[in-house]
Amino acid sequence: MAKAGPVDHEDLTRILFGASAFHLLHAGCELGLFTRLYHDGPLTAEQVCARLKLEPRAAQILLLGTTSLGLTARSSRRYHNAELIDSMLSDGTWSIIEDIVQFEDRIAMPAATDLVEALRENTNVGLRRIPGEGGDLYHRLASQPELEALFYRCMRSWSRLSNPVLVDRADLSGVSRVLDVGGGDGVNAIALAEAYPKTSFTVVDMPGALDIASRKIAEHDLDGRISVRAGDIFADEFPSGHDCVLFANQLVIWSPEQNAALLRKAFDCLPPGGQVLIFNAFSDDTGDGPLYAALDNVYFATLPAPDSTLYHWGQYEEWLRGAGFQRVERLPGETWTPHGVLRAWK
Repeated sequence: MAKAGPVDHEDLTRILFGASAFHLLHAGCELGLFTRLYHDGPLTAEQVCARLKLEPRAAQILLLGTTSLGLTARSSRRYHNAELIDSMLSDGTWSIIEDIVQFEDRIAMPAATDLVEALRENTNVGLRRIPGEGGDLYHRLASQPELEALFYRCMRSWSRLSNPVLVDRADLSGVSRVLDVGGGDGVNAIALAEAYPKTSFTVVDMPGALDIASRKIAEHDLDGRISVRAGDIFADEFPSGHDCVLFANQLVIWSPEQNAALLRKAFDCLPPGGQVLIFNAFSDDTGDGPLYAALDNVYFATLPAPDSTLYHWGQYEEWLRGAGFQRVERLPGETWTPHGVLRAWK
C-alpha cells in the first residue's frame, strides 16, 4: 500500500473538516440517500427532497457535502451514487458500512473527543463516555444491554469485512480442534467452521457475548461442531484438547505484557506441533502507515482498554518467540484493510 505524499491544501481541508466528512456520510446513511439513489436514481434535487422528506435547504447541504466528498455525483442536474457505493449496495456489503458508521457515531466518536487527554494520560480516558463499572469497554457494556447489542452487531459487521482474510490465510488443514480465545459472538469460529468442515471449535468469552454466540451457532446449524465456554481469559487456564489457539481481533485490546502472558498460556495448552493464529489489523513495522491503522488507532487509544493499540507485525513476533514458539509466518491480507494472520508453531 502506497504511503501518503506531502500534504497539500486539499488534503489539509479533508483533515481539518474530517469530522464533518464523517457526519455527512452518517447523514446520507441515516436519511436513506444512498439506498434511495440506488433504487430510484438518478434523481434531481427536488426528487431527493420528496423521497427523503427534506426541505430544499437541507437537501442542498446534504447533496453538496456528499457530492464534494465523491460519495455521490451530479450529471445533467441529477444525482447518483459513486460506483463503489452502488457496487456495495448490489452485493450486499453496504450494510457492513452502515453498521460501522453507527459504531463510529454511537461508540467511537464520543470517546474520540478525549484523544488529547488519552494521549497525555496514556490510558483509555474516553471510557468515561460509557456508563458502568470496570476499566475496559467490555465490562461496561455488560450493564448497557442496548449498547452491548449494538456493539456486538457492529463487531459482527467488522468481522464480515475482514473475515475473508482470516478464512483465506488461516489454513486449518489437519487441525482437529481450535480454541477461539475471546471469540465474542462466534463470528470467526462460524466462518472458519463453514470453510473447514472437519475442524471443531471452542469459543471462550464472557457470558454476555456467549449468549449471542450460542444463538448464532444454532442459526448456522453448527451446534455439534462449535461449543462455548464461559471464562476469564486471564484468570482461567486455557482448556486442553485443542491443537490450535486462535486470537481473532483480541490482542489489539491488551498491553504487551498481557499479550505475552496470553501467548504463554496458549503455548502451555498446546501439544507439540500445535499452532497459534493471530488475526487482526496490523500497523507497519516502519511506523508510517497504513492510514487505516493510523485512524482506527484513535478508537483503540481512547476506549477499549487502558493499553489497547494496533501493534506492528514485529511486536507480535517478539512475543511469540518469547512465549516459546519457534517458527513464525507472516500472512498479510490483500484487501483494502490492513488485516492479516500470524501463524506460529510449538
